[in-house]
Amino acid sequence: QVQLLESGGGVVQAGGSLRLSCSVSGRTADMDFMYWYRQAPGKGREYVGEIRRSDGHIDYANSVKGRFTISEDTAKNTVFLQMNNLELDYTAVDNCKADGVETDYWGPGTQVAVSS
Repeated sequence: QVQLLESGGGVVQAGGSLRLSCSVSGRTADMDFMYWYRQAPGKGREYVGEIRRSDGHIDYANSVKGRFTISEDTAKNTVFLQMNNLELDYTAVDNCKADGVETDYWGPGTQVAVSS
C-alpha cells in the first residue's frame, strides 16, 4: 500500500510564498520519479515540476522556472515544493504523484489560494 499526502497549502497574498510537502508512505522503492501538478478550477491538471530521486535531477514547467524550487528530505521520505512570488492566477489544487511499476499514485491534493 502506497499513500501520498500533501500539506502546506493555504491562502497567500500575491507575491508571497508557500512551501508544500508531499509525505510518502508504504512501499516506494520502485518509484523513481516524483511530480508536482496543479489543477485550477474548471481546468485540467497541469505539470509543475519533477524530481528524479535516483540522481536528484529536477525540472520545472517554464511558467514557474526561477520562482519554484523542488527538494527532497530522504530521511523523512518527503518531497517539497517551495513556491515564491505567487501570482494571482496560480490559485489551484496542488497534487503530488509517484510513478509506480503498474500504476500512478496520487495524493488527495492541497489547496493554494492566492489573493490580491
